[in-house]
Amino acid sequence: MNSQTALVTGASEGIGLEFCKILAGRGYNLILVARRERKLNEIALELSQSHGIQCTVVAADLSLPQAAQLLFKNTKDQGLHVDFLINNAGLLHNGPFCELSLAEQETMITVNVQVLTSLTHLFANDMATRNTGHILNVASLAAWTPIPYQNVYAATKAYVLAFTQALADEMNAEGNGVVISALCPGYTATKMMDNPDQGATLRISPKMMMSPKDVAKQGITGCLSGKNTIVPGISNKISTAVTHLVPKMTLAKILGRFYRKNMY
Repeated sequence: MNSQTALVTGASEGIGLEFCKILAGRGYNLILVARRERKLNEIALELSQSHGIQCTVVAADLSLPQAAQLLFKNTKDQGLHVDFLINNAGLLHNGPFCELSLAEQETMITVNVQVLTSLTHLFANDMATRNTGHILNVASLAAWTPIPYQNVYAATKAYVLAFTQALADEMNAEGNGVVISALCPGYTATKMMDNPDQGATLRISPKMMMSPKDVAKQGITGCLSGKNTIVPGISNKISTAVTHLVPKMTLAKILGRFYRKNMY
């Protein structure tokens, strides 16, 4: 039985929930983090009974001040050592930049950038003292190109990718045993694809989407095998290759037309 512990943010649904299921199947004890405590308790009960693991629930709104520091302190106070951190929590808002709420866009930057950075800093230092650990930061295919109508979201994910790749090199050079990886999924069949709370909805064919289970599986496998950049799916790999061949402004114009045609 694996005695290691994984912490997953955004654990209540979508890719985050699939991360938890896969890790539970591998014998990891889990720290489940999201806002909905009741939902987390249901997941924790199911996974602990099904896999014989220990699950700790931490209901937290990561957009609040000092959220990362409080979460880290919570794990320490409970004597929990995190061996695998998955920074999965993230927000998305679609629509014209000037029409979207400024407060909501600032919150998106807080969760997608600031909290992810803080949690990585806190847990990477802790892992380094034990000379072992894995951190998987969930970026996006959007990280590779500017996207009109998702401009702030795409920019936050570009930060996650660049930050993670640079940090991966640092940690490798220091030889402290900590592996840092970025996961860049494309369109995935989750609530994010049809959520009125995040502004406009983008009309995407189901054929263009991966399942959250496949995305999570490739992310975990890639990180544990030491890959620093993980792009799940053949079509997504082709898309990232194209971004290196086409000027950024040209990509922005192409995607702008696509989003204007398919947003509602």
